Amino acid sequence: MNLEINGLRVLVTAGANGIGLAVANAFLAEGARVHICDVDTHALAELKTANPALTATVCDVSDRAAVANLFQEATATLGGLDVLVNNAGIAGPTAKVDEMNPEDWDRCLDICLTGQFNCARLAIPLLRQSNNASIVNIASVAGRVGFAMRAPYAAAKWGVIGFTKSLSIELGPDNIRVNAILPGLVAGDRQRRVLEAKAQQRGLSYAEMERIAFSYTSIKEYVTPQQLADQIVFMCSPRGRTISGQAISICGDTQMLG
Repeated sequence: MNLEINGLRVLVTAGANGIGLAVANAFLAEGARVHICDVDTHALAELKTANPALTATVCDVSDRAAVANLFQEATATLGGLDVLVNNAGIAGPTAKVDEMNPEDWDRCLDICLTGQFNCARLAIPLLRQSNNASIVNIASVAGRVGFAMRAPYAAAKWGVIGFTKSLSIELGPDNIRVNAILPGLVAGDRQRRVLEAKAQQRGLSYAEMERIAFSYTSIKEYVTPQQLADQIVFMCSPRGRTISGQAISICGDTQMLG
């Protein structure tokens, strides 16, 4: 299928690993031009050697000065912007609210929610100049169900969905599409660490915690970063031109999070 995105100018936050890297590579495979950012300087250095087509900036999306520098470098490299993929996020603490370090709460929301605002506000003037403009915000299935002992993460992801829907209404007159992707249990180190922390909190083995997690899904297998990337690339192509304001779950039909 020709998605007609050769030359599309794409910025992916937290693009050096995991979902972000899968998204960046999927766009590159379709002929897009991709700039990424990340806080992992080692991973960025390795990618620069392994894939010179992928340009990059070191950036913490919760730092507005760093985000301003990111957009300056990205637009100088890409010559404009057609797509922003707001992927940067952290798992946040695993703890009961009354036992949580307030600084851990602040940090989780600063990155997972405010970081998306920091990037979107600078992307929008650039996207208004595009004839195929999209913002894709990475939320989570935790953004539509509760998540015990993961309150800051869930709160941030619920916020991402509200942010997405509000932006889609605001930017519709500019023909800028805005959508959210809600991953479920995604294969990778972050998901493993989350399950390990919850297992430890509950005094369970990792295998038992994993079994409990999958007991709430219809499809009992991990989502892959590539599946998420494929959906995002399609939505950002001209074939997705009327998809906006949506919170699209790719989660194996997760009914709740344990």
